[in-house]
Amino acid sequence: MNNTSEQLDRRALLQNALVALEEMQAKLDASEQARREPIAIIGLSCRFPRGANSPEEFWQLLRDNVDAVTEVPPERWNADEYYDANPDAMGKMYTRHGAFLDAFPDKFDAAFFGISPREAITMDPQHRLLLEVSWEALENAGMSPNSLAGSQTGVFVGMCTNDYSQMQARLGGVEIMDTYSGSGAAHSIAAGRISYTLGLHGPCVTVDTACSSSLVSIHLAVQSLRLGESALALAGGVNLTLGPDGAIATSRGRMLSADGHCKTFDALANGYVRGEGCGVVVLKRLSDALAAGDTILALVRGSAINQDGRSNGLTAPHGPSQEAVIRAALADAKLEPGDVNYIEAHGTGTSLGDPIEVNAIGAVMADSHSFENPLMIGAVKSNIGHLEGAAGVAGLIKIVLAMQNGVIPSNLHFHNPNPLIPWDELPVKIPTQNLSWPAGDKKRVAGVSSFGFSGTNAHLIIEEAPMREKPPAPPVERPLHLLALSAKGEAATRDLARQFVETPNISLADLCYTANTGRSHFSSRVALTANTTEQLREKLAAVADGKMPVNTTVAKGQPRVAFLFTGQGSQYAGMARQLYETQPSFRKTLDKCDELLRPYLNPSLLSLLFSPTGSPSLLDQTAYTQPALFAVEYALAELWRSWGVEPTVVLGHSVGEYVAACVAGVFSLEDGLRLIAERGRLMGALPAGGEMVAVFADEARVTKAIATAPAPEAVSIAAINGLANVVISGAGQAIQTIVEKLKAEGVKSKRLVVSHAFHSPLMEPILDEFEQVAAGVSFATPQIGVMSNVTGQMATADDLTNADYWRRHVRGAVRFADSILALQQQGYDLFIEIGPKPTLMSMGQQCWPGGGQPATWLPSLREGRDDWQSLLDSLGALYMQGLNVDWAGFDADYAPARSKVTLPTYPFQRARYWFTLPESRRDDRARDRKVLHPLLHGRLRSPALKETVFESEFSADWPSFLKDHQIYETVIFPGTGYLEMALAAASQLGPGPLVLESVSILNPFMLPEGETRVAQVVLSPVEDGRASFKILSLEVEDSTDSWKLHATGEIRVGEAQTALKKIDLAEVGGEAVDAGDYYRSLSELGVEYGPTFQGVKKLWRGEAAAWGEIRLAPEAGEASS
Repeated sequence: MNNTSEQLDRRALLQNALVALEEMQAKLDASEQARREPIAIIGLSCRFPRGANSPEEFWQLLRDNVDAVTEVPPERWNADEYYDANPDAMGKMYTRHGAFLDAFPDKFDAAFFGISPREAITMDPQHRLLLEVSWEALENAGMSPNSLAGSQTGVFVGMCTNDYSQMQARLGGVEIMDTYSGSGAAHSIAAGRISYTLGLHGPCVTVDTACSSSLVSIHLAVQSLRLGESALALAGGVNLTLGPDGAIATSRGRMLSADGHCKTFDALANGYVRGEGCGVVVLKRLSDALAAGDTILALVRGSAINQDGRSNGLTAPHGPSQEAVIRAALADAKLEPGDVNYIEAHGTGTSLGDPIEVNAIGAVMADSHSFENPLMIGAVKSNIGHLEGAAGVAGLIKIVLAMQNGVIPSNLHFHNPNPLIPWDELPVKIPTQNLSWPAGDKKRVAGVSSFGFSGTNAHLIIEEAPMREKPPAPPVERPLHLLALSAKGEAATRDLARQFVETPNISLADLCYTANTGRSHFSSRVALTANTTEQLREKLAAVADGKMPVNTTVAKGQPRVAFLFTGQGSQYAGMARQLYETQPSFRKTLDKCDELLRPYLNPSLLSLLFSPTGSPSLLDQTAYTQPALFAVEYALAELWRSWGVEPTVVLGHSVGEYVAACVAGVFSLEDGLRLIAERGRLMGALPAGGEMVAVFADEARVTKAIATAPAPEAVSIAAINGLANVVISGAGQAIQTIVEKLKAEGVKSKRLVVSHAFHSPLMEPILDEFEQVAAGVSFATPQIGVMSNVTGQMATADDLTNADYWRRHVRGAVRFADSILALQQQGYDLFIEIGPKPTLMSMGQQCWPGGGQPATWLPSLREGRDDWQSLLDSLGALYMQGLNVDWAGFDADYAPARSKVTLPTYPFQRARYWFTLPESRRDDRARDRKVLHPLLHGRLRSPALKETVFESEFSADWPSFLKDHQIYETVIFPGTGYLEMALAAASQLGPGPLVLESVSILNPFMLPEGETRVAQVVLSPVEDGRASFKILSLEVEDSTDSWKLHATGEIRVGEAQTALKKIDLAEVGGEAVDAGDYYRSLSELGVEYGPTFQGVKKLWRGEAAAWGEIRLAPEAGEASS
């Protein structure tokens, strides 16, 4: 090998090595970029104290400087029983305060999440809160929660208390544990149930690092997204204070504020206030969020966690570790301390912890700030207390809201700076009033800290959302919009409409876009069209008030849709003009048809369709009519399909079958247009003449009339459009003779305005040439069902894929009525007419057999009506029938100009699910006596008694199932309970079947919370072996002995005189009513039936009757055992 070749080889090796190094460097750079990519916060939701049940309400609380701390509500625990000002008192707490949710967390929409009542009762309410708030956070992000099934969505939850399971154990012991006790209490299930409910396949972790749990969870979510484990993440935390245990324990550690104020950074800081709440954020890689057009609320630029290790005490705060975690988060964010404007401190309000934290912050930040430009520090604990497992996410949400609103909220209770903090040395400031924090040239950056008493610390660096360019105005816009609302029951749907009425004025297009694409769709539906926000609000109010129908009878599964393609006679000048001008996809398809038809049409398709008003139109000439109808109908079909409305069968009438075959994939658009253009040309070239007449008689009679006419060979049946609607076609004189003959027999007819006698012997001169044209088509097997005009049945692949079929199609009769009947027999009942105006709908309705399932017939367009009004009315009707519309496809042409906006979230229909002690454990006396019946505890025996008396004691929560029967939030003894008590009492006196007669219920038996009532059943003998009964009650503490009479009646031994007639529910008919909606409507009236009393499982209503299937709830069975 010579020197030259060696040099070339070396050069090539070096070049290859350089390329390889560059590729490796690019990969390393990409890996580093991914490892540090900012994470977008695209959605959030919360439940915080004092009614802050949404981000908007939470911001109002912060903006208004509200202290959400209150005295302990009586439903949590008896503060008097556990309070003692002496901090050393055993088993006591030295505070009477806390920050609580505005509603006791005993209610939950178990049915919405597919959870049985029995399981819901056992579930830790923290799990329930997480389910609800996670759902809302996704909706806040403009994401349909159900659309995430199967996705790599991670769930990271912080949770560190278990008050509910402690309460159950304290009251009931191990004896009350059931199948769901383990999953109901397990911390792992807090996150796991979210993934299970939504079908998520990403990482799923519940974190317990005490008070830093939620911020650690968010850190883990950020890491998971950067590593590519998750494509989306839900992260947050939850905390509920249901019992006194936690407050007693923290009182022993002197951690709590005795006066109920969290005075962070103040000289009088004396501890924190325990708080409760839940917060969840939705996270996504910034690049993915930008690509998806998500609304970005803020960015997580960096995050870090660490541990105190062997420090100055297991639970004591450690300044060096706090300093280190802040530096690590800044490094992860690739930002400097001087970039940070605000720190949301852990800020527990303790005399020891506050100075340690401020000094740690100062060690990192002091050199980069000045007293002229100080670092702002605040703590949300001064508003809502210490949310422990949810503390960090509360601080994060505060920062996001502050950035969005351009205001740093005031830090409450800061009057005298803590003297242990070197304020003169640290350029930091505590806001004592709301401070403006507007966006400017420099990006707003904040840090948020969270420190767990286990020693685990977390810090996040948050940056304001990137400036989003205003979406460009769309080149065209729909003149009308459609809003699709749904829920899992009619009551919830109306509640949702009511919430939408109160939505602030925002873009109508954005409102509908967000609601349609960013919500899951359920079975109870309403669809509203509007061209202004005001018009939509009026319709929403009508829905909310029950003045507009909500469809709650959606069929199971996706309904099957049949497309009906219109034939000649439906054309008109300007058809689909509005759609062409305002719907880009439709326009694009029609433009393509125009281009493909240029070799065959002169003037062009678009000139034909949209010729100036008043100019003579060629559309009525068959050479132009046929390709024009084909193009418009094909474009309409493609539009429907782009919206997710896919037919499973197609049926065309004459010319319409060519479009149907093309849509089904029998031939390409190019071949279809060429075929129809040639068909029109050949027919148009035939001599004028011939007639077509619609005869209103059945096919047999018309066939006989033709056969007995003077020239039967000159006339044919052109179409069978109904059982008594047959079109004949042929030579004019022959047609006239037949019509006159039928008229004499009393048969009516109608002459049709046509240019030629289609589907008649007069078409025969073109058949050979047309067959040659069809022979040049590339046929394919249909991908969906095609009903054949020729046979009136479902076409086979052999039928449609040969030229001879299309030859016979020109000459043969259109068997439309047979086709409709065949579709009815196959179970089709949902039809969309694809054409410029509906002509097949009325004929189809006339063909439809009576007595069967009624059909729905919907048009695409109507002459004389706005195109969009017709289309959207039909799309809304399809949606209400249960069809799953592709809402993203519906708005695809306008999406670049759309923005996701904040809208109301799902209106959960909650019912009470709460643990109560079994009756046998409620009162020690129950263990000491024989209980005759759950409602009849014992017989009173005394020689002074002339009557037989049985006695029981009741309260609002004993027996426990009574809690499930409330009117206006007061437990009312059920009417059937009186009957049960009377029968139980009488059965103690002797065997035999018993019959109740003449029963009167006189006064309600009310069981107020906290009171116990004695009830007695008094039996007195009367004539004929009968006995009368009366049921009375007395308050246990009533010293006046004022008994109240509730029910009276008579009892006899024997069989009932009349037997109940058995009802066959399968033959009842009537309109199905959702049982859940029935109970929710009762709830709206103030009647609350819990699981035990929800025995109606199925319900139907007719004009003057209702029928139901009633089964004893499992809880009722347990209650009566």
